[in-house]
Amino acid sequence: MRLLVTGGAGFIGANFVHQSIADHPNVTVTVLDSLTYAGNRASLDTVADKIDFVHGDIADMDLVDELVSGVDAVVHFAAESHNDNSIADPWPFVQTNIVGTFSLLQAVRRHDVRYHHVSTDEVYGDLELDDPDRFTESTPYNPSSPYSATKASSDMLVRAWTRSFGVRATLSNCSNNYGPYQHVEKFIPRQITNLIDGVRPKLYGEGRNVRDWIHVDDHNRAVWAILERGRIGQTYLIGADGELDNRTVVEQILEAFGRDKSDFDFVTDRPGHDMRYAIDSSLLRNELGWTPQFGDFGAGLAATVQWYRDNEQWWRPKKDATEQAYVAQGESAV
Repeated sequence: MRLLVTGGAGFIGANFVHQSIADHPNVTVTVLDSLTYAGNRASLDTVADKIDFVHGDIADMDLVDELVSGVDAVVHFAAESHNDNSIADPWPFVQTNIVGTFSLLQAVRRHDVRYHHVSTDEVYGDLELDDPDRFTESTPYNPSSPYSATKASSDMLVRAWTRSFGVRATLSNCSNNYGPYQHVEKFIPRQITNLIDGVRPKLYGEGRNVRDWIHVDDHNRAVWAILERGRIGQTYLIGADGELDNRTVVEQILEAFGRDKSDFDFVTDRPGHDMRYAIDSSLLRNELGWTPQFGDFGAGLAATVQWYRDNEQWWRPKKDATEQAYVAQGESAV
């Protein structure tokens, strides 16, 4: 299989490239990434001689068409994905998440190439803390931020191109990922790197917001299962039954550093902050036989903390600029 991976220098995409090279030796991988602030070519250093890397924008329709014409499948990870940034400046999210997806869909339509679209559970909005339900493939969309609205829009484009033009596409909506190579602006790596730098963690509101955590390797194994065995036109939700509130996550990070679990500060909540996400991944598990391998969040988190301790040369160049951006936005927490 000749595979085009968009956003392959980003967090989830880079881990997908590493996993693909390790577990699928018959696959050739081309990465297309624009290397915005969230993309890092260094994330691919250990596989650089085993892939083709193209520095370019998914909204560049001529480039995308050329690349898609030479592959068998596209896995589309590339996205602007940070809620705070989308509130400060929505336009890059419209350009990348909507226009970029349109560009890819037109190319795979033209060349009849298999397409998998990677999305987020945030398109469904949020749930009440005491709601017994979880998101399913039939949950109505109710996005809360410019980020989730543009991802919802991209999902709808995929469904329309599948129905109207016969594009051979599948979709997946995944819960919150954690693991190596995640940008230091994100919740878990920001807390970890702040603690490495001796800075107390900070929590929005009361820290009661619940996220459904999944290790990035489990997410990517699910993507491979869908790519190989998923039904065309089907959406699959990916989750590992990892619901935890933000306060609990911070307490576990503090414990991994040998610190008292109350050693953090609360700060003013951000606008439109969703309360709870929760994924029902029954369809994926029952139909495709996927199960998560990282069943113990504490063990996965400890391994992630150790990765950031061991790889300061990877995250350090991004750290100061990230913190300055938060200060410029009047924010001091994630």
